[in-house]
Amino acid sequence: MLGKGVVGGGGGTKAPKPSFVSYVRPEEIHTDEKEVTEKEVTLHLLPGEQLLCEASTVLKYVQEDCCQRGVYGRLVCTDFKIAFLSDGESGLDNGETQFKNKVIGENDITLHCVDQIYGVFDEKKKTLFGQLKKYPEKLIIHCKDLRVFHFCLRYTKEEEVKRIVSGIIHHTQAPKLLKRLFLFSYATAAPNNTAPDPEDHTVMFDTLKDWCWELERTKGNVKYKAVSVNEGYRICERLPAFFVVPTPLMEEDVLRFQGHGIPIWCWSCHNGSALLKMSALPKEQDDGILQMQKSFLDGIYKTIHRPPYEIVRTEDLSSNFLSLQEIQTAYCKFKQLFLIDNSTEFWDTDIKWFSLLESSSWLDIIRRCLKKAIEITECMEAQNMNILLLEENASDLCCLLSSLVQVMMDPHCRTRTGFQSLIQKEWVMGGHCFLDRCNHLRQSDKEEVPVFLLFLDCVWQLVHQHPPAFEFTETYLTVLSDSLYIPIFSTFFFNSPHQKDTNMGRESLYTQSKPLNLLTVWDWSVQFEPKAQTLLKNPLYVEKPKLDKGQRKGMRFKHQRQLSLPLTQSKSSPKRGFFREETDHLIKNLLGKRISKLINSSDELQDNLREFYDSWHSRPTDYHGLLLPHIEGPEIKVWAQRYLRWIPEAQIVGGGRVATMSKLLEMMEEVQRLQEKVDERHHSPAPHQAEAPSLLRNSVRLSSLFPFALLQRHSSKPVLPTSGWKTLGDEEDLAKREDEFVDLGDL
Repeated sequence: MLGKGVVGGGGGTKAPKPSFVSYVRPEEIHTDEKEVTEKEVTLHLLPGEQLLCEASTVLKYVQEDCCQRGVYGRLVCTDFKIAFLSDGESGLDNGETQFKNKVIGENDITLHCVDQIYGVFDEKKKTLFGQLKKYPEKLIIHCKDLRVFHFCLRYTKEEEVKRIVSGIIHHTQAPKLLKRLFLFSYATAAPNNTAPDPEDHTVMFDTLKDWCWELERTKGNVKYKAVSVNEGYRICERLPAFFVVPTPLMEEDVLRFQGHGIPIWCWSCHNGSALLKMSALPKEQDDGILQMQKSFLDGIYKTIHRPPYEIVRTEDLSSNFLSLQEIQTAYCKFKQLFLIDNSTEFWDTDIKWFSLLESSSWLDIIRRCLKKAIEITECMEAQNMNILLLEENASDLCCLLSSLVQVMMDPHCRTRTGFQSLIQKEWVMGGHCFLDRCNHLRQSDKEEVPVFLLFLDCVWQLVHQHPPAFEFTETYLTVLSDSLYIPIFSTFFFNSPHQKDTNMGRESLYTQSKPLNLLTVWDWSVQFEPKAQTLLKNPLYVEKPKLDKGQRKGMRFKHQRQLSLPLTQSKSSPKRGFFREETDHLIKNLLGKRISKLINSSDELQDNLREFYDSWHSRPTDYHGLLLPHIEGPEIKVWAQRYLRWIPEAQIVGGGRVATMSKLLEMMEEVQRLQEKVDERHHSPAPHQAEAPSLLRNSVRLSSLFPFALLQRHSSKPVLPTSGWKTLGDEEDLAKREDEFVDLGDL
């Protein structure tokens, strides 16, 4: 049994409490160490990675079997990851790995990905932190990517248990200094000869040229200008070195309050309306300073609000929208639904799944974000208004909403290159505090808020509802969310461009013995082989048709979606009194005063929004025009691939989106073959079609967990609660259904 590295326990129709049943005495295990050592899997270390501690004779439980089986091996901790190395053949039906990450193995957990650590003492589960007086017999690790690992330490030497448990707790939970992150060790030690990905055309927005290119692409260069006034971060460490402001804005205005209270350009619509963001001015008590701030903001507002030519609508996100606390609380409840320890727990919670899901409020928060983005889209598209997003630092909800609006309105942002450029522009250069919001330094749990994950979840709703509109897949979004916790990429490990440049850029080169090897997450060849990367590209994506000169001339000033929009007239020029009132509202917002809702509370806007929304959804979808999501109750769904991928009981054998995609690809191939026959008769070459991913097309063991897991087989039936299931039939019927499920899985 030990030669295969598997220890088995009893089965049966009723699963007992999670425990490990062994028929091998600990003494027999320890006397066999020499034979086992020869079969140990080699620990692969990245450049700069160092082994910190390890323990042998560790048993990794198989989660889906109610902890009835375990894989024998070593548990190690480095300054980059926790890794389990199984001894020899596992004896479990793992099959061929379909979607292998070259950096993180199946049994690897980066230190930044660890969420909570639990110990089991006499069958009681307790949270582990700090110095321990007593060490557990079982270790449970909950990960931020929602994996759950169970390790039995019952047969491990006492000294090794102390060393590995203490090491894991310290290196995953103790506060860190920025320079002690593995990112710096890797950047220093890794060879600097990595060739850039020739297919990666992501715009990094770290030069003035990049911003000028974006202005020209969106036709925003008529009213806005790129400035280098903050080059070297001499004005504000929060802002990027280069950014875009309204053309009338003077340089001294930017200098006045260190970049606060300045409208920063995000994007321009085809009709000339623009999306802007602004951070609040520092709160002051002195009346004289308050008057100066009010006068300053009055002048700033007049540069962007010039009726009847330009009308600005303000969106105060700090007081009239979600709070970061709401997002944090909702996600903490939501993620617990997927951190399942065993099959028994899964089936116990399954009966109250929908009530638990609703009580978390996560899906409602997604709906509110999408609804707010639709409101902004309606104002820009149908009413030709400029939108000014207000937030204390303009680096959280401003990033989320400005990005969502651009994904909905700009088809370029729905290509992979465009989407990556969007994240660079709005999140990385926009100063989103990835270091704090992901709690990479473990310095404050209060600052850890999954704002970026919320954005990806909102985008997934759009991808799910309108697949042909996106060049990338949901798998792309899933691995992008995983990349938040891989500290070899510099993309998501700093709070601002200034912090990155100070610690890893030119300013830090004087203290380095060699240039740093900085990787961006956008080079997907670092993580995946070309065959696996095909699953990141959507074969159903509809490429934008190329128009000839005659067609282009006839619709030069027409938006591709314009004719399907309600013919709502632009708001008339407001009276002077109303303008004065709106200016006062803006000033009070930026000065941190609590006020009532602004224009967005009017009945007229709500009526316009409903007309706009219903009119768009009543027309055929133009996948290269405006794109709106359905936001009615059942339309907002759980991102199943990300949240359920590690729970075997939740899989659908031969079903889920992967089955639908497989059938669609078969149809695409048939259509392509017919097209080729037609083209042969007319002697014209067939248009290029996206190649179907071979992993998806050829695999016969697909389930809804694809590509993150192959088909799982259950060795025992679940324990089903008898109360509350009467409407679904008796327990015997459910057991029969489970038997049918297992039989299908064995095909």
